[in-house]
Parts: sequence; structure tokens; C-alpha cells
Amino acid sequence: MPKMKTKSGAKKRFRTTATGKVRASVAYKRHNLRKRPQKMKRQARGTEVLNASDAGIILKYMPYHRS
Repeated sequence: MPKMKTKSGAKKRFRTTATGKVRASVAYKRHNLRKRPQKMKRQARGTEVLNASDAGIILKYMPYHRS
């Protein structure tokens, strides 16, 4: 059987933690930041762990990245 391909968009945007959870960058941080409150911009730094339903979708795109 041939290997399954990883979605190239998913491998650029998501990565898995050691326990198998999916990490992603926080949304709404690209442009129009002058409209956003300072508190929102501060809390959107770094990455966040996706909830289980979203993580299940992403892990289907990345078949060999499960922990």
C-alpha cells in the first residue's frame, strides 16, 4: 500500500504535543489590529490547544503525526 499524504496546509499550521493534543496559533491576529483591544492582543500571543472536536478533524489531515 502507498503511504497516505499529509495535507501540506495542515502541517504548516498545526503541530501535536507529546500527549497527542493539537496546538495552533490564535485566530484574529493577522491584520486590523488597531481595532482590537490590547487585552485581546496580549492573550492571543503564542499558541493554544484545540478542543477535541476540532483536533479530530486536524488529525485526519495528518495521519502520521499522532503521538
